[in-house]
Amino acid sequence: MSKTILFITDPMRELKSKKDTSIFMMEEAISRGFKVFQAEMKHLYVDEGMVFADARNIIEIGSSQVQGIRKEPINVADFSYTIMRKDPPVDSDYINSLHLLGLAETQGAKIFNRPNSIKEFNEKIFALHFKEFIPRTLITSNIEKIINFQANHEIIVVKPLDGMGGESIFKMEDMEEENLDILLDMTEDETTQIVVQEFLPEIYKGDFRILIIHGKPFEKTLARIPQGESFKGNLAAGGKGVVKDINENQKKVAEKVGKFLLSKGINFAGIDMIGDYLTEINITSPTCAREIFDQSGKNPIDDYLSGL
Repeated sequence: MSKTILFITDPMRELKSKKDTSIFMMEEAISRGFKVFQAEMKHLYVDEGMVFADARNIIEIGSSQVQGIRKEPINVADFSYTIMRKDPPVDSDYINSLHLLGLAETQGAKIFNRPNSIKEFNEKIFALHFKEFIPRTLITSNIEKIINFQANHEIIVVKPLDGMGGESIFKMEDMEEENLDILLDMTEDETTQIVVQEFLPEIYKGDFRILIIHGKPFEKTLARIPQGESFKGNLAAGGKGVVKDINENQKKVAEKVGKFLLSKGINFAGIDMIGDYLTEINITSPTCAREIFDQSGKNPIDDYLSGL
């Protein structure tokens, strides 16, 4: 009997078949004989105490469309594995779905990454658990503290705690009215915390995505290099992805982080490094596997599926 995998993702129509890591995982799983199912968070439900998903059996993924059989209710514990791959933000709906998946775990479901760990670790704050590797960082809603931080470090970067893909990230070299207005908007008049970091000029050599699979760093990285006058390397923000071999410092950082991730049931993660600094640990729906494979021929998803 073939093994089954349930992928919980954003709507399939929103995923780009030629570059999305979740689609890549589905394709590779199908090619290895897995029976693949897909559902969205809204398709999870509880009936008589048991967690079910209205899931669709994915039978083929083409260049422009996905073919599947109509949705049917399946007990989440009946899948061999459930892979949580929903993009942020981790809002109340996301948290509630994680609660349901946590309940499913108690009923025998094997879920990756572990729901409790996704709840426990905010991707922007997670790196602070490894303070020996991070740049100077401030997390606050207080504008005066940000003004003082900028005065000490001259050029800073600010970003929301729940963003992704380079959205709402700003570089600031002064605290003139325009930037103060941005900060007031981002902090919702000093009621919402944001991340403030010293600007790292090494970004122009690349914001490196390093995949950590079953606790071990993958041998290839993706340097996401800003284009034009932008300081953002994110591919979604127009950065150019170039595959490079992992270097010794990146490997050292990734191995330490990976050991901790594995202890928390996080078996597929993507850490971001600029120069020698760790800036983020992504555990909800890490990307760049497809780009790494397309450029290098090295397949991180093979390592992932083989280790399940």
